[in-house]
Amino acid sequence: MSAVPDAADQPMLLRRDEGGVAWLTLNRPGQFNALSKAMLENLIAAIDEIAADRSVRVVVLSGEGKAFCAGHDLKEMRGNHNLAFQQELFRLCGKFMMKLTELPQPVIARVHGIATAAGCQLVSMCDLAVAADVARFAVSGINVGLFCATPSVGLSRNMGRKQAFEMLVTGDFIDAAEAQRRGLINRVVPLEQLDEEVGRLATAVVAKSPLAIQMGKQMFYKQLEMGLDAAYQMAAETMACNMMSEDAAEGIDAFIAKRKPAWRGK
Repeated sequence: MSAVPDAADQPMLLRRDEGGVAWLTLNRPGQFNALSKAMLENLIAAIDEIAADRSVRVVVLSGEGKAFCAGHDLKEMRGNHNLAFQQELFRLCGKFMMKLTELPQPVIARVHGIATAAGCQLVSMCDLAVAADVARFAVSGINVGLFCATPSVGLSRNMGRKQAFEMLVTGDFIDAAEAQRRGLINRVVPLEQLDEEVGRLATAVVAKSPLAIQMGKQMFYKQLEMGLDAAYQMAAETMACNMMSEDAAEGIDAFIAKRKPAWRGK
């Protein structure tokens, strides 16, 4: 998918912080923001930095140029046609995707264009996703003889099995409206309203207790992998511990007093 070399004077990942929101932008527009090995390393470093930054309450992941992300860099993969490189590449990809789930802050995908293969996987692994009505989604590796095995993990955890498997074995695109119906994304808006809608969602999350969000996100993903009884036991313990926090006390007192809470993050 790589068409032209990266610009030597341009970082492949951009970060801008504003109002408690860290905006991370994939900046390989000439390669449709393909996830090269270097891009994955940059993303992992950025996520690690954000995880330790208490000023960041929400992360927005976006792409520069025409595409959100067109998946892995096929030119790089063919240029390093040995098993060790492929294993390391997909290990890094899996590590990054897991870090999105483990990150204390919620991550919103801002999808303005195509999201294919590992790019579609990236959308599926973000906690929330807002897409422009012109965005399209596919897991198209099958078209070049490569089953999108790693994207199938996130895809099958967002939508029904048969819907996910059909995308995986046909490589067909779905539009944003269909992606929303299948559970891959949360909201669809006209392209010119995309930033406003992403901002609205991010602002809603920033307004909440950071401690409650962190505890809730951690619990949410763990309980998905559990049986029903174990999930309820863990959820009950999470709520009990959350209730003992300063933020819960402040939030309830503010609700009773009909005032805005002052979160302490404790």
